[in-house]
Amino acid sequence: MRFAAIALIAYLAIPLSSATAGPAEEANAALDGFSAAYSANDVDALVKLFTVDTVLLGTNSPIISEGNEAVRAYFTNLKLPGSGNKNKIEQRRTIVLNDNNVVITGFYEFTRMKDGQPVAGPSRYTAVLTKKGDQWQIAHLHSSPRAMPKPPEAAK
Repeated sequence: MRFAAIALIAYLAIPLSSATAGPAEEANAALDGFSAAYSANDVDALVKLFTVDTVLLGTNSPIISEGNEAVRAYFTNLKLPGSGNKNKIEQRRTIVLNDNNVVITGFYEFTRMKDGQPVAGPSRYTAVLTKKGDQWQIAHLHSSPRAMPKPPEAAK
């Protein structure tokens, strides 16, 4: 009987733990979706992650890209489809503004293929994610090259 009671409590606790995800966890999951879609070289999936009126300041772009079609053009111009390029989020800090708006900032690294060889592109980002209905999307993304710390001997 005791085993049955413990099993019942464990069974009932599982759905509760997944239902307690808040804005920070949900927005970070959406940002993880960006990294996964970029690494899959899937422009269509990337575009769906952005709001229709999004603002994108791309890592290597001299312009402000506004709206979904501009996002599509940015990633298409990077020759992303089939490139083998990757993205890995390394560090992040999350600020919950309210239940529907979250700011996430941190460091990520792009690995871009050049002449068949991977080239690391350490970068930093700030993203504003908004929730409409039950979907989190990127309303703003600013990405720029990351200045790397100097080696100790160079800092003298």
